Amino acid sequence: MRIVSKRWGAWLKRGQVSCWVALYAWALPVMGAEPVYVPEAVQVKDNVYAIVGPLGQRSTANAGLNANYGFVVTDHGVILIDSGASAHSAALLEKAVRSVTPKPIRWVLNTGSQDHRWLGNAYFAQKGAQLQAMANTVKTQRAMAAQQLTGLQRFVGTQLQGTVPQQAETVHGAPEKTVVIDGVSLQWIETNAHYPGDTLIHLTQQSVTFTGDLVYVDRLLGVLPQSNVRKAQTAFERLKVLQPQHVVPGHGRVTDLAQASRETGDYYAFLIDKVGAAARNMDPMGETLNQWAKPAQFMHLQNFEELHRANMNRVFVDFEANP
Repeated sequence: MRIVSKRWGAWLKRGQVSCWVALYAWALPVMGAEPVYVPEAVQVKDNVYAIVGPLGQRSTANAGLNANYGFVVTDHGVILIDSGASAHSAALLEKAVRSVTPKPIRWVLNTGSQDHRWLGNAYFAQKGAQLQAMANTVKTQRAMAAQQLTGLQRFVGTQLQGTVPQQAETVHGAPEKTVVIDGVSLQWIETNAHYPGDTLIHLTQQSVTFTGDLVYVDRLLGVLPQSNVRKAQTAFERLKVLQPQHVVPGHGRVTDLAQASRETGDYYAFLIDKVGAAARNMDPMGETLNQWAKPAQFMHLQNFEELHRANMNRVFVDFEANP
């Protein structure tokens, strides 16, 4: 066990350092050992680019950018898809865009309401960018902003300084909307999968879909208390109808629909058809979780050991209460 220094102990006794600061300081050596993530633009197709974040937890090393982002270069500027976790991380995304084009970021589109999808909004708005989102995304952002800032500070510390929550002023109605921005046509579709108000954005001309947190590849998706696997499965079927040539998932490498189906679509079906069905049948919860603890088709995914049983637990409780 690591011993807290006498100096820290004295400060804590005098009440001069809050508990979260002490815990954050405790974690610094671990975070310092993590390689520093530098966002890089990867061309997906034509004028469409992705910025693929690391698969681990938010940290100072990745500036809370543990998700995927993207942008489209248009005739008169850049459309940025998701703005990062803070003003600090927004500047890192801007630098990645600058490596491709000197054109200004004129539009910022939020696919969701989790911190790393939108807390960089104000950084770009102050530079003249127009913020856009769907109505339920904005609603959730307003409800969760204070809680998200408090939680995020535990992971990124002082990198959060200067971050001001700002929601979109251009708001689109759900569940689907066709939007044209500077000649770029997109279908904006609400999913409500991982988080309330989550959406996906399909670029019709390029056949590229930015799925938000509907799709995870290379790592296991997480089922949060706010997640809805039934809505997620419905949204995934809608994604399949779009038949995108390229899929930019919420987490993991840029991929195709086949991998997205194996590692996300099939997992939604597994949770509903195995765990949800057992709950509806009033089978014992413990036996169900043990029976399906090691599905071979998903065990290779990063975070499987940490997330799978908790995912099943939440789905069982949901289907038990709402058969």
